[in-house]
Formats: sequence, C-alpha cells, structure tokens
Amino acid sequence: MAEVREFALPDLGEGLTEATVVRWLVGVGEAIEIDQPVVEVETAKALVEVPCPYGGVVTAHQAQEGAEIPVGAPLVTVATGARADEAASGGLRGAEASGGAGAPEPTAPELEHVGGSGNVLVGYGTSPAARRRPRVSRPLPGTPAGPGTGRDAPTGPPPRVPEVNGSGAPAGHGVPTTGPGAPDGPARPAVGAGVPHADGTPVRRGPVAVISPLVRRLAREHGIDLATLDGTGPDGLILRADVERAVRQPQAATERGPGPSTAGAQADGDGARRIPLRGLRATAAERLTRSRREIPDASCWVDADATELLALKRRMNAPLTHSAPTRSVGSPGAAEGGRERKPVSLLALLARICTAALSRFPELNAFVDTDAREIVLLPQVHLGFAAQTDRGLVVPVVHEAHTLDAEQLTERTAQLTEAARAGTLTPGQLTGGTFTLNNYGVFGVDGSTPIVNHPEAAMLGVGRIVRKPWVVGDELAVRDVVQLSLTFDHRVCDGGTAGGFLRHVADCVEHPGELLRTL
Repeated sequence: MAEVREFALPDLGEGLTEATVVRWLVGVGEAIEIDQPVVEVETAKALVEVPCPYGGVVTAHQAQEGAEIPVGAPLVTVATGARADEAASGGLRGAEASGGAGAPEPTAPELEHVGGSGNVLVGYGTSPAARRRPRVSRPLPGTPAGPGTGRDAPTGPPPRVPEVNGSGAPAGHGVPTTGPGAPDGPARPAVGAGVPHADGTPVRRGPVAVISPLVRRLAREHGIDLATLDGTGPDGLILRADVERAVRQPQAATERGPGPSTAGAQADGDGARRIPLRGLRATAAERLTRSRREIPDASCWVDADATELLALKRRMNAPLTHSAPTRSVGSPGAAEGGRERKPVSLLALLARICTAALSRFPELNAFVDTDAREIVLLPQVHLGFAAQTDRGLVVPVVHEAHTLDAEQLTERTAQLTEAARAGTLTPGQLTGGTFTLNNYGVFGVDGSTPIVNHPEAAMLGVGRIVRKPWVVGDELAVRDVVQLSLTFDHRVCDGGTAGGFLRHVADCVEHPGELLRTL
C-alpha cells in the first residue's frame, strides 16, 4: 500500500518568502528518486532547481507553471512505495496513509505527519533552529479542526522567517512591530471571516497570520488593516499579493463608479498589455524605490583620457612570443612563472582601479546603520557589477575583490556573467556587495546618474569610450575619451571626498602607472 507524501516549497534561504514556478521537470505518473530535482522555480534572486526528498511516483502537481506560491505551500505529492518495501527497509519515516489501498488521499492530520521535513530542506541556507520548527497542519476542506481530527489545530500564526538584505543583516531588524498586522495581545479573528472567496471556498476564522515584515510594512504604508484581509497562503497566511490587491480595490471602485464596468475590456481592446511585476523585476523595483526613498544621493562626473589604459590592455593581451631565448621572465610577452598569461578585460582593469581608490577613500565602501545612527566602514571590498540578462538586470558580486589581481578579476567576472545569463547565480553570489561598478557604456551611452544599490554608499558609472579631440600638452590630438560618473550617499561623505575618489579613478585611467602607488 503506497504512502502519499506531500512536499511543500522549502525555505530557499536569504529571506526569500515566495517563488514562481517556471517549469516542471517531472510529470504526473513519473517515477522519481530521492533528492531528484522536480521543478524549476524563480525566486527574487535566481533560478533554482528544487529537489524532492521523497522517492516514488508523482501523483499530482500542486501548482501550475507561472504560479507564484509562498514558502510552505504544497508543491507536489508523491506515492512513496508499498508496505513490502517498508518492511524490507525497516520501515519508512512518517505515518501510513489511512483508508486502505483504495483511499485516494490521506486526511489532513496524516498529511501533516507524513510530510515530515519536506517543508524545509537542509542546505538551502536555513538555520538549525528554523529546521527544527514543527510543521503546521493544514486541514483539508470539509475536515473539522481541533480535537475531532485526532490532532490539535494550531492556535497561533506560523513562526516568522527573517528576511535578509544585501548587507547580510536581517531585513526586519529595526522594523516597528506596531501598526497593522503586528501582534498585540491575543490574536483577533479576521473581520469578515466566513465570507466565501470568489471560488466558493469559505474563509477560515482565525488569527491574523503574517510571516513577512515586508507585508506588514506594505500594509502600514497604505493604511491597510491586516485583520480585514483574507490570506490566500497556507493556513490563511496573508501574502504581499493580498495586500497589493487590497490597495488596488479602492482605486478600482472609484474608477468604476455606479453600474457595471467595462474599463478592463476597453484597456484590453486598446492593445494594453499587463506584465506581472515579479521575480527579478519585482525585486529591482523594490530595491530602487527603497534607494530613492532612503538615500539622499548626489552625483559628480568627469571626462578622462583612456588612451593609455587601452594601450596597456592591448599590451597585456598581446600574443606571447617564445622565439626569443634572451627574453627575460619579467619582460612583456613572457610567460609568468612558467604559465601562460590569461587575457585581461577592461572591466577587470576598472574593477582593480576601484579597489585601489576605495583603499584611499574608505568612506565610500560603507553603509549607514539607521537604527544605530552610525556610518559603518567595511574592511573588505565586495564589488558588484551590473550585468544585463534576458531576465533583467542583475548585480553579481565579486567577494574579496580587493585581494584579486586583474587576471583573477577577469576570470571571476566572466564566470559570474555567464552564470547570470544562464540564470544559475546563487543567492550568495547576488548579495553582500559593498560597492557597485556599472559599465553602461556597453549600451552606447556617454553618461548616466545611476541609482545607488541599497544599502551601499556609492556606484561608479562608466560610459562608452569614443574618439574625441583632446588637448595633450599644448597640442590638439584625437584620443579615446570616457565619461566617469559617481553617485554617492551624501550621508557618508561630502563632495570633497566623492570628488577626490572620482579624480583618483580618472587619474588611474589616464595614467595607469598611478596604480603602482597603492600596490
């Protein structure tokens, strides 16, 4: 007799609370092995293949492709074998499905029990304490909760999962716990509970269940009382989509006015197309909005003659010549330590210049701790760089960039760029940056005033390199000119520091030998 086990979307770490189902890797009725990837999901930071901890036959997909589901929501059910297999292996973990061999589905308490640890997988970045959390049962429709089920129903909201921001600190740190959705005394029953949803399923009465500080903050900003909302997540969990839907409802009611509305049909008839704001795009929108709201930024820029830097790059990447036996090891074109020199990219040279400049101006490798009212200067440089992909703009991070030379930076940025375009970057490769380099010159533009990547303190922008007339000494010459721009958090430094940093970068671009001063 097969046991039907339910596997829920696991906690993928880094404070991620939801994911979008991109593609099922196995079909219903297909046999799978333990820890075999069964679905590809898109989080706010990367594409992730999710393995199932059970082996057996897939009996149902609990989410369609394109659906956005929260952590802990049912993902797939698996029939894990027969009683003979259990006896041979010494017993399977979890309880048997009741109702005999002909029972199509286990009851709610059995689903809770056989689900085991499928709700959170070890290795996704969760802490041991989070992995030890008991699973909250989800009664099936028509199954009474409480003692009648053979297992007590939960009496409070599910435990909170802290979010993690780009600096590695909990995103919820310092977020007030008062306001809509904050627990204050006994949990209140949801207002309007018992009113059926649009699909006819009744709303379960119970406490206000909110797991994400982001949801509470969003409700506070729009004056939404979470007690009036019916959560669409597991156990009535209130999701961000529920709050956003409540925000849109008053506006829609105002636009409709009395009588039936045809605004949506007219919009569709006019050719308007709605694109869901989710995944990387939603994360970028949230981060950029937060940066504009919280960081008082300023910008400065300068033109620099990059002719010598480009000449240096050509010399570094020139073919090696081994025909001259008298060539010294240290001369250009020779093998270094018996190995071939690797090519060096312009992005790597600019990154090396950035790390040298940050060592002289550490105020720009920092962030503002608003809770403590302190500026935190960081000892390591974790350099982010903007990379355009089919899924949108991402910022991979080269950790410990100040310890790498130009060859190593070239190799590391190439690996991260390839992973970004393939959608295989891990959350750790997308977080923890302390300074960002944005080479928007690849788009054919001269200059820009980029938005600081929150919570960092600054971003260096590099425009396209163009041939322009340039005064060299007392003569006019045609040179390779690039525009450099620096957008910085005015709380961490004044214009003199920012200008000094940008001028040092420009000097290194014009005279690469300046780097020798800090090596």
